[in-house]
Amino acid sequence: MRAAKLALLLPFILSAVPAHARSLPDKVAIAATAKQAMKATGSRGLAIAVIDKGKVVSVQTFGKRNAKGDPLTPQTIMYGASLTKLVFAYSVLRLADEGKVDLDKPIASMLKKPLPDYGNLEAYGNWGDLAGDERWRTITPRMVLNHSTGFANFSFLEPDGKLRFHFDPGSRYGYSGEGIMLLQFGLEQGLGLDMGKEIQRLVFDPVHMPNSGVMWRADFAANLADGWELDGKAVPYDERERVRLAGSMDTTITDLANFAAALISGEGLSKAARAELTRPGLAIRSRSQFPTLQGDAPAAERPDITATVGLIRFTGPQGTGYFRGGHNDSTGNTLVCLEKGQRCVLIMSNDVRSEAAFPMIVRNILGETGAPWRWIFGDMKFV
Repeated sequence: MRAAKLALLLPFILSAVPAHARSLPDKVAIAATAKQAMKATGSRGLAIAVIDKGKVVSVQTFGKRNAKGDPLTPQTIMYGASLTKLVFAYSVLRLADEGKVDLDKPIASMLKKPLPDYGNLEAYGNWGDLAGDERWRTITPRMVLNHSTGFANFSFLEPDGKLRFHFDPGSRYGYSGEGIMLLQFGLEQGLGLDMGKEIQRLVFDPVHMPNSGVMWRADFAANLADGWELDGKAVPYDERERVRLAGSMDTTITDLANFAAALISGEGLSKAARAELTRPGLAIRSRSQFPTLQGDAPAAERPDITATVGLIRFTGPQGTGYFRGGHNDSTGNTLVCLEKGQRCVLIMSNDVRSEAAFPMIVRNILGETGAPWRWIFGDMKFV
């Protein structure tokens, strides 16, 4: 009788437990979700890590790392894509803590001469194209890291290939790798910092990321993940031989899980620096993240989505959450974190088809987060 009453009451007891206090699924359940995702999408390779209370509690890999059939492992080198930008943002916040960077002081103040006078530099950007438009003088590190520089994603995507402003810096959100390269240029050419070495010092070493780099290392070749595109075509890994902090990071799911744990717990950051990552930031008014430079969407769609220094912040049924992703033709990466309980799901895939299952994977592990999947992926058909 007592057991029967408990069974009737159990749904009500569980509903009264805060979502962040509930147990996360175990590794067996996570593996079942991964297999479901791979079957539904046709994905050949998938890696999932889970963080709880600011600590890594699960790292698992599934499928293959190449067309030969070699297994994807927790130590396989995978492409970080635009999660590189988040590692860069964390490193800039650490530099700010050291007094070397002011988030709101123009990058122009780092440089010895006007930005357009440096000309068009293959390693950085086409700064010479900005001659005659003085708005470059107003761009700050904060504007770079919350994607409000006014640039397109990259100048080579412009019809004429020239770098230009599409709006006043700081006035609205527009995703831009070009902006990231401008801040890298200011730090390296203006302040004289070697950002490859700085990220090693500020992030990879203290966070325990021994198999990560922002430039290709020969030792990565022994256990490397090639990729698969939307049509199922296998493509070789791109060995990036230049530090480009818009997206040159090679890493593993194990290393990046350690970084995600440090990020959500605030490890290595002052309280002020962590607040820059997590507090409400620049309002986002576009209907979706890509294509960039869209017009405004109806204000009521997701007024809770804002860009912080490095993250996209949103509000959902479990409170405040954060998102950052990475993508190319054969790569899909996503990090979704919840402030309550310091929980995260990190997904890396060397098969871009996995992206269609990302909302399902995150929901199965964290519950409903309210992550803005339609804004992130636009019209993609999810499984």
